Amino acid sequence: MFQGAHHNVIHNPQFIDLSYSGTGLEALLGKSMPNAFHDSSARYPPPRCHLDTRKDYIAKVMDWAHGDSHLGEPILWMYGPFGVGKSAVAQSCAEALEIKHKLAATLFFSRSFADRDDPQRIFTSIAYQIAIQCDAFSRIIAARIDRDPALVTKTPSRQFEELLVRPLHQIDTAARELDGLIVIIDGLDECRGTSEQCEIIGIIAASARDRTTPFRWFITSRPEAPIVRAMHSTAVFPTSFHLELPVSRKIDHEILIYLTDEFSKIREHEGLPAPWPPEEVIALLVERTAGLWIYATTIIRFIEDKNSFGPRDQLRIVYDFAIKVSAKGGSNNPLAEMDFFYVLIMEQIPLKIKSTVLKVLLIHSLHSGIFHPLRIATILHLSEEQFHRCCSYIQSVMKVEGSRGLRSMSMHFYHTSFLDFMKDPDRSNGLCMYGDFMMRYRRELLEWLHMVCTLSTGIVFLPYRSTLPYTKKSVCSV
Repeated sequence: MFQGAHHNVIHNPQFIDLSYSGTGLEALLGKSMPNAFHDSSARYPPPRCHLDTRKDYIAKVMDWAHGDSHLGEPILWMYGPFGVGKSAVAQSCAEALEIKHKLAATLFFSRSFADRDDPQRIFTSIAYQIAIQCDAFSRIIAARIDRDPALVTKTPSRQFEELLVRPLHQIDTAARELDGLIVIIDGLDECRGTSEQCEIIGIIAASARDRTTPFRWFITSRPEAPIVRAMHSTAVFPTSFHLELPVSRKIDHEILIYLTDEFSKIREHEGLPAPWPPEEVIALLVERTAGLWIYATTIIRFIEDKNSFGPRDQLRIVYDFAIKVSAKGGSNNPLAEMDFFYVLIMEQIPLKIKSTVLKVLLIHSLHSGIFHPLRIATILHLSEEQFHRCCSYIQSVMKVEGSRGLRSMSMHFYHTSFLDFMKDPDRSNGLCMYGDFMMRYRRELLEWLHMVCTLSTGIVFLPYRSTLPYTKKSVCSV
């Protein structure tokens, strides 16, 4: 420590160990959204661009990220309606940037999950991902949190200052190879609260303008009015480049590539003879997707549905549906075409089960996805087998994971547009889980709760008594 020194006497010595115990980083992780990271198992398999598709847009983002284009703005905003593939482009770019060691952090918002839509956890999540890449940053931020554990609970603007700006100013970002790294925030419109969304944009833009952090920011969202206004404000617009990802028939050839490849995989897996399906069938499906990627991917999941008589039968259902829509003149709006297909999916559910499926969706929706399948099954008095059967009918839009009982199970919607459809009576009509259906179910719950509360015994018939308080809460929120 003191080179060449000898015969020294140190009174009341105090040694500060700068090695990290892990407490601060653990606290930071506890207030982060790890399920929203690009490599999280909770998102597996993540949406990504099919080979030889969206190459132009990926190239534009990568050129911007590497500084190889005329685009010098520190913020790149990609916007477009639901289902055009924004998340797939963001995921593909994240994976490519990670390989090139150009990725700082990622966040993929989803309002279907309470652990992936929290604006209070955005900058803690970014700070955590940077900390695990940079030891110097990790030690500094851990020490700051150890001194003041409440830092992770501060407002977003204070978190940004205390967990990013100040720690970064204490290290040589160039030497640590942090300069110019990319932070990806996908689906900002799915972050909870429109004012919070705009606040996040403002914080990032101010940092980009004043260069208080060394990063560049790639943000995607739907063109929702509050976000559009924020992005076009005088404080944000000069620091940002806007890239539209539209619904376009110009990508029909890409959707054709995707469908052809996916059908080839299904054919090989199922041992079906070639040619299957015929080229004219694929051409009709490309026509009906009308440039909407989510339509194509949902069709494939529907045809792969294991809870069916096989891909041939599923394809026949889709083909008959496409012919029927075409005979009616179809629609010039591809989003309306998607609604037609959601109706088809719901119409495949047996009538006796459909009401229960709607109840599962309703409870999940009302509680922002925080209700565990175990609680939903308990509220509805469903066994594990019954719950699985209900979910199996909508597995082309929803994935259920976990094979060790309801306690280990989780529900994941491939895209929020399905729940949006089910909530909107103008789009889903008689299938809407709100309105009249919700009122009928509320009456059922109230009658059941009244019966339970007036019985001195008899609650033993519940499969899990510990979830009764959640049942009462669900009634109050319906």
